[in-house]
Amino acid sequence: MSPDSASRSVRHPSPPVALTIAGSDSGAGAGIQADLKTFAAHGAYGVCAITAITAQNTQGVSDVEVLSARIVRAQIETVARDFTVRAAKTGMLAVAIVVQAVADVLRELRIPNLVVDPVMLAKSGDALLDANALDALRRALLPLATVVTPNLPEAEALAGIVIRDLDTAAEAARRIAALGPRAVIVKGGHAEGDAIVDLLYDGTSVRSFPQARVPGTSTHGTGCTFAAALAAHLAHGRSLVEALPLTQHYIAGAIRHAPGLGPGHGPMDHFWKADGGVRS
Repeated sequence: MSPDSASRSVRHPSPPVALTIAGSDSGAGAGIQADLKTFAAHGAYGVCAITAITAQNTQGVSDVEVLSARIVRAQIETVARDFTVRAAKTGMLAVAIVVQAVADVLRELRIPNLVVDPVMLAKSGDALLDANALDALRRALLPLATVVTPNLPEAEALAGIVIRDLDTAAEAARRIAALGPRAVIVKGGHAEGDAIVDLLYDGTSVRSFPQARVPGTSTHGTGCTFAAALAAHLAHGRSLVEALPLTQHYIAGAIRHAPGLGPGHGPMDHFWKADGGVRS
């Protein structure tokens, strides 16, 4: 047998499949593009359902075209018929009819390990979720979530309170959990200070996970990437307590190794470490 034949006969273990349901970012720093890169960096095979097409770069969003609920649902159903999806994450869902369609199909398909990133604003401040969609998110999608990952402004919107410190962040996590998700991670990146403290509420207790802040403006897509990394770890069978510090480490490294592209909020380096930072 030739070396080439021998190499072709070796069967490698199949990677876990992770699904992202999100918008397309033409600048490729966030959204579907960031999610698929993150899945690949963590040894997961990424499949996707695109909800919207955005025209954006490091300085902002100039246009958005939301896809129909029908084609969003069709994408999810089609990949789920062909692949065993081990985890999924949602990002930009934009409008209520898309939120409802996504919730309906995920419930019907019983896709496990759902990470909901409640995307409301782009890094530039451009709105990516309308008011009716926020209500649909609370009512239809959050009860299906294994974990929801709001930043501080998103946590305030979901919980209906102002977050001033870790105590009010913890209260926001409890209020969001009352909407149905099994766990909530309130991300602390918008707070002041040299350390970022993410809070994990598992329905029983709140645990804090501090991480040194990496300075710089190459932070486009951090929320998308955070949720995608969590989903990849869950697809590999890790718990949230195991996945959260690994995800923090990966994000910090991706910012630290950013390629320095664009004059605005630049993209990170999703492939700074081939194993997604898992082995630190």
